[in-house]
Amino acid sequence: MTPVHFTFSAAFMLGLTGLTFHRTHLLSALLCLEGMMLSLFMALSLWSLQLSATNFSTAPMLLLAFSACEASAGLALLVATARTHGTDRLKNLNLLQC
Repeated sequence: MTPVHFTFSAAFMLGLTGLTFHRTHLLSALLCLEGMMLSLFMALSLWSLQLSATNFSTAPMLLLAFSACEASAGLALLVATARTHGTDRLKNLNLLQC
């Protein structure tokens, strides 16, 4: 495993562990998801550059577009929960209470 691949794998795993163990606020969970998507984007773009194939060149842009859509949906949910519940703590969000 090259150092570049190790760096991207470590960045993805760091975001994954932050998402699993540090889930107190919705904003921190969204930031961990964005870090994971950024590491995937960088790894996929480096992989398509190393292969020098033109059919893989659109995959990083497609992933970046989906990441932007995910970020906007997450921020919309963050604003909606902050308005209705007054906080973004994940412990206060109970889906069974209507």
